[in-house]
Amino acid sequence: MRLKGASREAFMRVFGALAAALSVLLWPALAAAQDFPSKSIRLIVPFPAGARGVGQRMSELTKQSVVIDNRGGQAGVLGTDAVAKANPDGYTIGIVSASALVISPTMEKIPYDVAKDFAPVTLVVTVPEMLVVAGNFPANNMAELIALAKAQPGKFNFASAGIGGLPHLAGELLKQTAKIDIVHVPYRGAAPAINDLLGQQVQMAFLDLPVLLPHIKAGTLRPIALGAPQRAPTAPDVPTTAEVGMPDILIENWYGMIAPAKTPDNIVAALNRIANEAMADPSVKEKLADQGLAVAGDTPEHFRGYINAETKKWAKVIKDSGVEMTK
Repeated sequence: MRLKGASREAFMRVFGALAAALSVLLWPALAAAQDFPSKSIRLIVPFPAGARGVGQRMSELTKQSVVIDNRGGQAGVLGTDAVAKANPDGYTIGIVSASALVISPTMEKIPYDVAKDFAPVTLVVTVPEMLVVAGNFPANNMAELIALAKAQPGKFNFASAGIGGLPHLAGELLKQTAKIDIVHVPYRGAAPAINDLLGQQVQMAFLDLPVLLPHIKAGTLRPIALGAPQRAPTAPDVPTTAEVGMPDILIENWYGMIAPAKTPDNIVAALNRIANEAMADPSVKEKLADQGLAVAGDTPEHFRGYINAETKKWAKVIKDSGVEMTK
């Protein structure tokens, strides 16, 4: 379950915007706290991202060195594990994805225990998945898509960016919820999946909204529904899955801030408070919304519950679909 092509590029854009926004607003407030930070801070991210220069700017604002630590590999598992093994003093935190906290732990053996090895700080952003179809597919909405699939079981394919990734599981959830028979075609990343959608070799796919936006705006792919609670400002004409009568198909990728387990509660609370203040800034919301992302923000307790709920949800989808990780 590796990120490649457009999937990796989308993550880099997401993290680049997120890190830049938080660096400007989060760390000056931290520097103003009574005793924190008093030395350099390490922010671990799981993939090489557009964070060049962020550390320098953060250092200027806080009068402390702030190091962006890129830890790639295994769909974010290696970087997340580095957070788990760090000293729990608040000076090492990470921004990680649903893949590393929910999907990989459900599908394969990993070196950390999500329930025991982390102190959740806050959910940061959500990235909705959008269901799109190829230009020649004769369905303009969800009802027509389901009717076609039921009339011709096994004929139509759905693409994904790889086995076990969220786009794959989204397709499996659609199959289970709508009770349709569509065939999974995995690709090595979102880019080749989109290429075959554009070439009309496959009929449909759930993918991250940011990577689909250019094709939606160009009219080369037809949007069917967005797996988010609300419509996206960047695609206001696309209905949500709830609006098309399928509220159980809520499919969003997400990124959250975590610290090592046993990080003092007051430090976790401080990180949470300041992160939420940063995310409430209109300029931060606008910058992320332009890329199809929704600022989240919540309490550590709620974020822990959110992780547990997402784990339960996708574990059931994985079990019911018989999906297995390939090495």
